[in-house]
Amino acid sequence: MPSIDEIIDQRIGEVRTEGLDISFGEIVNLHTDKELTIQPEYQRLFRWSFEQRSRLIESILLELPIPEVYVIENDDGTYELIDGLQRVCSVIHFMNPTILGLEPLKLTGCDLVPELNELSFEDLPLKLKLQIKRSTVRTIVIKRQSKSMLRYEMFKRLNTGGTSLSAQELRNCTARMIGDQGIEFYEFIKELAQFPSFKNCIDTLPQSEEEKKGDEELVLRFLAAKNAQAIFKGSVRDWLDLYMEKIILGEIAFDKEAEQQIFCDLFTYIERVIGDSAFVKYRNGLPIGGLAPAYFEAVTIGILTVKNQISAVNDNLVKQKIKETLENGIFRSFTGPAANTKLKLESRISTISDALLGLI
Repeated sequence: MPSIDEIIDQRIGEVRTEGLDISFGEIVNLHTDKELTIQPEYQRLFRWSFEQRSRLIESILLELPIPEVYVIENDDGTYELIDGLQRVCSVIHFMNPTILGLEPLKLTGCDLVPELNELSFEDLPLKLKLQIKRSTVRTIVIKRQSKSMLRYEMFKRLNTGGTSLSAQELRNCTARMIGDQGIEFYEFIKELAQFPSFKNCIDTLPQSEEEKKGDEELVLRFLAAKNAQAIFKGSVRDWLDLYMEKIILGEIAFDKEAEQQIFCDLFTYIERVIGDSAFVKYRNGLPIGGLAPAYFEAVTIGILTVKNQISAVNDNLVKQKIKETLENGIFRSFTGPAANTKLKLESRISTISDALLGLI
């Protein structure tokens, strides 16, 4: 059996990196020439305020240290940005906004040199324009010879804990690090999230959550609750991460065609029977609040478990029974604080399915 230092040495060899000092002018040119890719799903996450973007430009002009950025070297030699999105896009926005499809950035919120406020790149004297273009940022290149799983783990560790990416946004981006199989699975999740009946059923999902790919996380959560309750250990985020990784790495079987058929049939049924009040809390028989994820997994998997048995039951009876069950104390005891246990997950699902079987 290899020693711990031999194991570490072997793992070190699985990821190759190179450090370069690249000027911001080069970065803009690389992106313009399509030699530096910023994927659309990354660009959508460009959330820095105009003040934050402006203060970065101010920092560059004052020659303050700028944190390093990370890129992956693709097989064709081009780079793909994986960390440093806010910094890179801020500089591109200031120097050449048209390639991002944005209006010119006029600096605002600069407090060290307030005279910069209201100035655009074109307003600066040539000396300062050249200073920005020639300023460099340390760029760590993850070489194409590196193993895809190590690239994936590096991206996850660079971004976990940041405020700009939600859990599902991070999953979607990291899936790309693994390769084609990751991209294919992400596209599959995205396709299911656009299924009309599903979209109608989750209409109560808050807009703020939808903007952070909450709809796609619900698709993944449904698949995990359907197929992988056994690996749930209390953290929903870790559960969904692990389930997705196992699928992408081929460690568990996943039949996309079969899963898509089951998904579409189920949400077509749920839309017909309950509609957009399927996954919310009830008070005095009336729906209240937005979509509750624990209710979502309970209702979807609870119905799926007994769907064939209750196919002949009147839709109105099914709807009424689900509403009554979601409101009763037994079901609610399996939700709320401290509800993220495997036992409570199983219990809230079985409470729904048992209630529906009582209609037969």
